[in-house]
Amino acid sequence: MIDIQNQADLYLLVDEFYKKLLSDDSISYIFTDVVKIKIEEHLPILVTFWSQAILGTGGYVKNLTQIHLDINKKEPLTPELFTIWLNHFYATVDENFIGEKAEKIKTQALSIATIMQIKIAQENT
Repeated sequence: MIDIQNQADLYLLVDEFYKKLLSDDSISYIFTDVVKIKIEEHLPILVTFWSQAILGTGGYVKNLTQIHLDINKKEPLTPELFTIWLNHFYATVDENFIGEKAEKIKTQALSIATIMQIKIAQENT
């Protein structure tokens, strides 16, 4: 196995990750029923996000926190959902990559999940 090196690697990662999410009934409804994502449009946005975070390429301009706060208003994003998300993310990284950037992306995912949960909790109080 190799480390994450470029946007093609990130596309593979995100694509495989979303296959896991969408096949897991305990979380897929967020994407299919609540958000109703069009996966072919969503994947390039996610690749841009992760490319900026891991490869430093820039280009992601959306407000990630606000997007999740808006989703939470439609359907609560519980700590259990974040755990499922993280477990699928970690598994997908570990199945496809090994190295410094692979570890960095897992750490970044944990940070994002933690920050999102804090922001959601603050908004709910």
